[in-house]
Amino acid sequence: MLRGLFVTGTDTGVGKTVSCAALLHRYRDVTPLRYWKPIQTGIEQDDDTAEVRRLGGCSEREILAEGVRLRCPVSPHLAARLNGAAIRLEDVAQVARPHAAAAAWIVEGAGGALVPVNDTELMTDLMRMLGLPVLVAARSSLGTINHTLLTVEALRGRALRVAGVVMVGEKNAENRAAIERYGAVPVLGEMPRWEKLDAESLGAWARSELDPDGRLVELLQ
Repeated sequence: MLRGLFVTGTDTGVGKTVSCAALLHRYRDVTPLRYWKPIQTGIEQDDDTAEVRRLGGCSEREILAEGVRLRCPVSPHLAARLNGAAIRLEDVAQVARPHAAAAAWIVEGAGGALVPVNDTELMTDLMRMLGLPVLVAARSSLGTINHTLLTVEALRGRALRVAGVVMVGEKNAENRAAIERYGAVPVLGEMPRWEKLDAESLGAWARSELDPDGRLVELLQ
């Protein structure tokens, strides 16, 4: 088992990768951190590991680049099938285990919490296998209350600890209040969308606005 956080989202493209980079900025002075994307699909179009390396201003020791890398920007189970293979979660988890004690981990999922990774298992099964509490990246816009509460409920229904929510987009006080009230979960940051995002801008935001009360520290140390 690892210590750290598993970052999932309410949808694809909601802001998981940028949230992971922000966490590295926020906490690397507190404890050694390492980012890992266990499963990446659509690798010919997107490379989330490279993006976190750029946006997080990461050193090589802060990145574990190994994992399942598949063509086609589709769900992991389908991407693997199209590649004539199947993903075994035990094999995926084994990639990180030799490095488990080296740092606290920021692990990024593929898609949302209930994305299938093979014929019988979901992304939540990988979360449980790794033993990590979960941080949810969610949009701030219309529809986010339902999507976020459904994600939180799905995680808790599988005995996963929900560490908090990061909302991405224009601030919406009513949506934030509803998520915190009905989901009984803290919103740890409201991240804007930048027209041009770089490591300096993201780092400045993370150090001043992400988890200002330090609620996540206990999970990383």
